[in-house]
Amino acid sequence: MGERSIRIRGARTNNLRSVDVDVPRNRVVVFVGRSGSGKSSLVFDTIAAEAGYQLNETFPPFTRNRLPSWSRPDVAGIDGLSPVVVIDQRRIGGNARSTVGTITDTWTYLRLLFSRVGTPHVGESNRFSFNDPAGMCPTCQGLGQKVVSAVDRFLDLDRSLKDGAILLPGFGDGRYWYARYADIGTFDADTPLRDWTQQERDALLYGGEQARRLGTEKNYEGIVERFERIHLHTSDNLSQRKQETIARFTRSADCPDCGGDRLNAASRAVTVHGHTIGALSRMEISELGDEIRGVTDATVAPVVAALTERLDAIDRIGLGYLHLGRATTTLSGGESQRIRTVRHLGNSLVEMLYVFDEPTVGLHPHDVEAMTALLEQLRDKGNSVVVVEHDPAVMAVADRVVELGPGAGDRGGRLVFQGTFDELRRAGTPTAEALARRRSTKDTPRTATGAVTVTDAHRNNLRNVTVDIPTGVLTVLTGVAGSGKSSLAAELVARHDAVVIDQKPVGTSRRSTPVTYTGVAGPLRKLFARHSGVPERLFSANSGGGCPDCGGLGTVRTDLAFMDGQETVCETCHGRRFTPEVLRHTVAGLSIADVDELTVAEALDRIPDADVAHRVRQLDEVGLGYLRLGQPLSTLSGGECQRLKVARELRDADRATLYVLDEPTTGLHLSDIDTLLGVLDRLVDRGHTVVVIEHNLDIVRQADWLIDLGPGPGRHGGRVLFQGHVTDITGTATARALAA
Repeated sequence: MGERSIRIRGARTNNLRSVDVDVPRNRVVVFVGRSGSGKSSLVFDTIAAEAGYQLNETFPPFTRNRLPSWSRPDVAGIDGLSPVVVIDQRRIGGNARSTVGTITDTWTYLRLLFSRVGTPHVGESNRFSFNDPAGMCPTCQGLGQKVVSAVDRFLDLDRSLKDGAILLPGFGDGRYWYARYADIGTFDADTPLRDWTQQERDALLYGGEQARRLGTEKNYEGIVERFERIHLHTSDNLSQRKQETIARFTRSADCPDCGGDRLNAASRAVTVHGHTIGALSRMEISELGDEIRGVTDATVAPVVAALTERLDAIDRIGLGYLHLGRATTTLSGGESQRIRTVRHLGNSLVEMLYVFDEPTVGLHPHDVEAMTALLEQLRDKGNSVVVVEHDPAVMAVADRVVELGPGAGDRGGRLVFQGTFDELRRAGTPTAEALARRRSTKDTPRTATGAVTVTDAHRNNLRNVTVDIPTGVLTVLTGVAGSGKSSLAAELVARHDAVVIDQKPVGTSRRSTPVTYTGVAGPLRKLFARHSGVPERLFSANSGGGCPDCGGLGTVRTDLAFMDGQETVCETCHGRRFTPEVLRHTVAGLSIADVDELTVAEALDRIPDADVAHRVRQLDEVGLGYLRLGQPLSTLSGGECQRLKVARELRDADRATLYVLDEPTTGLHLSDIDTLLGVLDRLVDRGHTVVVIEHNLDIVRQADWLIDLGPGPGRHGGRVLFQGHVTDITGTATARALAA
């Protein structure tokens, strides 16, 4: 009997060119290839999507309607699938009640332990749940912190209302809330607020009796009350814009009653081996495991065994520096991914299909071995493990490597290699060529123009760190996961004006595209209007030129109640999004809909306009030449989102700026590292200061200045081990990785 496999025939999702491939089961199979080559289209949008869809179909409609929705892939046939578990890089997020302890179920075991052997005895385990009224602190409702308005940030006293004295979004001149304050006849809209009386300023902010004395209407609502009603007294599902506003205009501190423990007084008083549950929740997981093993009461032996097993698994995966009270909203994408992985290690299910998206993201080379061991552990239990990855260390442990390509976008989507890692290195493919390339260390670093200083930083695990960040050069922050790199970067951003370029999604609207995000849409509309003599707004699908039947989306979605909604191509515009009248106007033989279908690289050759070409070229320079101009931003990966942000900064960056980038190599193929380095060099050459958090050794070798933190994670880190040129680093985990 031959090797069992997942048999895929005629896969055509996105840019796949009728791919036929057999993926062996019960093996670790790593998919590689250039960014945009079709890896994710085959692994996530074809294999995982079909497995998820077929599994959902086994449930009744009522259940199906409450499960994640899967879109069926464009494929001729798939055989040999199993129930799928997708472990991607999406941040766990959740709300303020979600912690490392709750998401890993370790808090459940800890609550059970305290309810059985804690002294004094207070009752069942729900008495130690901060999400249950029986256990939560009544002052903060189990949140551990009180979020209050930072009223001192609400107003610019040197401005008048008309000039934008109210700094909150939506309160400026002509904005939605402006008239509620400037036009009611109570406040002088032309005089700077510093010249108002204190009573007038208090009335503006707080309303109440002060406002009534000034003659405001009966239902007048002060700025603070309105802000808190809109932003703080709403559901947990907040938009990205609201979250950013809350972060800017509020502050939080430990609850004055529970001190951050989240529990009521009775539950906080219970101890096990002299420790309260709050004290244990603040211990690092590596330390907590040793403490729990000291509980030898035979009546709770199964609880102790289950809890320590889960804690040890978290520690083995490189997250021992976390603590159970850590909010999941503060976890990085890589930490979120590894936390989700831990949840599956304890189960006894076999013949499952595990799909990973770059599991080494956020891991120092020193820590990668722990992740590859985990992949092998899942395989050895009798499961199939499919991984999308760029790290050679993961390719090296694969039972089979599959490469898609050879290029990106229309130049990709084909199967170019299948075999072992050793066979790949001799194959002559883009990945093989990249593996053979060795980048040398920069011999002559650039000279700094000055320095910005971070003094006595103690955020998270930082040990009163003081560093000088050189300006006008490329600085790379290195160190093992949890060593304090992100904390130091956060301190840098908090103390100095900086532009942060991270991997968060750049848009949630179905209408957001690369051209709208980077400002190409405006010049494009002007170009078409100039050639056709009709108004610019007609060349916007979101405005006058959009198809009236689909609203300019190109598709029509039909709600099928308990079944998955059906999205079909609009029968009026046939997916072109514009009216026939608009499509009659062309530039260089292209309609505005044709332009949306062009890739970035194609647009550079075919659109005859210097302004458009300049803006589009920024996308090509950051390695996104394969994206289509009209591609929804919701389809982009985290790494692609980050490079899109870099492209916009390349366009807009005029004055010298401090840029902080969080692992910009995420999602990049080895052969694309040179492109990224070129982008970073261009930013520096324009006079900017660039600080990068990075584990990729090719980026580290090209740093003008290196700051290495450690030596370990959590309480074992938080110190600066090295500052200087990369050729001089010795004795640290980063130094050993560079030497190897």
